Amino acid sequence: MWKRLLIFFSIVIFVFALPIPVRTAEIDNQIAELQKKISELQGQENTLSKQISLINSQISLTTLRINTTRAAIEKLSREITELAGEIERLEVLLTKRSELLIRRIPESYKRQAAPQFGVVLFSRNVSDFVSRIKYIATVQEQDVVLLFQLKATQNHFGESKSLREQKRAQQDALKKQLEAETKQLNNQKQDKQVLLTQTKNSEAVYQQLLAQALAEKQALDRAKSEAVKVGPVKRGDPIALVGNSGYPGCSTGPHLHLEIQKNNSWTDPAPYLSGKTVIDDQNGGSRTLGSGGWDWPLSDTIRVTQYYGQTPYSWRYAYSGGVHTGIDMVSTASEVIRAPADGTLYSSSQTCGGSSIIKIKYIDHGDGVISFYLHVQ
Repeated sequence: MWKRLLIFFSIVIFVFALPIPVRTAEIDNQIAELQKKISELQGQENTLSKQISLINSQISLTTLRINTTRAAIEKLSREITELAGEIERLEVLLTKRSELLIRRIPESYKRQAAPQFGVVLFSRNVSDFVSRIKYIATVQEQDVVLLFQLKATQNHFGESKSLREQKRAQQDALKKQLEAETKQLNNQKQDKQVLLTQTKNSEAVYQQLLAQALAEKQALDRAKSEAVKVGPVKRGDPIALVGNSGYPGCSTGPHLHLEIQKNNSWTDPAPYLSGKTVIDDQNGGSRTLGSGGWDWPLSDTIRVTQYYGQTPYSWRYAYSGGVHTGIDMVSTASEVIRAPADGTLYSSSQTCGGSSIIKIKYIDHGDGVISFYLHVQ
């Protein structure tokens, strides 16, 4: 009996410990097909219809992943509930066996302590004597079995509780994953809506906006080689005023585009700037941005209209793989732009998007680090 019970417990633990089948072969094939389509679209000529198809495929892929994650969370919920019932049953069984063993221990001690001649004395004959000896042996064997069952129940009770905690941890991790995937999906839907709104669903407008973004990048590249050296500046020195130079070819309104390059490669300005709470115009609300030691080039309060990286508007920057290469900001207090750190100041004016003129300042901070300030007055 106790062997069958042990096998049953082992099967229960094995079944519950099996890895979660988060994805089926069919879902894997769907994900692979969507990833292939996205890769093919990224290699095609940049058109509005291609961009819309790309975003739609990304939305489908993210939706599929969300459904898969939700299914895995639901499966874990069922397993955790089943484990809770198993733990409760084991707890009752453990209590009963512990109580039974406690009652039997004194009796077993008495049997072991009784002198052998007592068995002989109270036996009616040899057959009765043999029967009594067999009975004592059977009782002792049952005590051993009961002790083993108690130990096995204790082990499985502990294993079940440990397994339940593992599944709870898996579930918590999947819930965080689901939250990130849901946020990603919402961003992708927002990106599509912004794209359609900004382009008015027009291929001509789409190509015009791409050309304007590229023209700004080309103007910045020329500025690095054609700029006039102004001289050394210290942290906090005024270097320019926020403007809208480059409009309408390369600017949509007054703002400062701050860009930082390290060894001629774009890099996120946030790790250079000190931590500051800013108004988040891109996503709404406010957030803390920055983790470095540089001052911000504008005084409080600062509104960030577009961050570094992939944003709802960064589809324009095809030359950088859809990455906005700086931070766009304005100040509600002052238009003065100040040097965030020491360096050598340069100034340049470049044509941008036809007859528009964009004014650019930049500071060479040494060690391959240059900060750029675009659209200044």
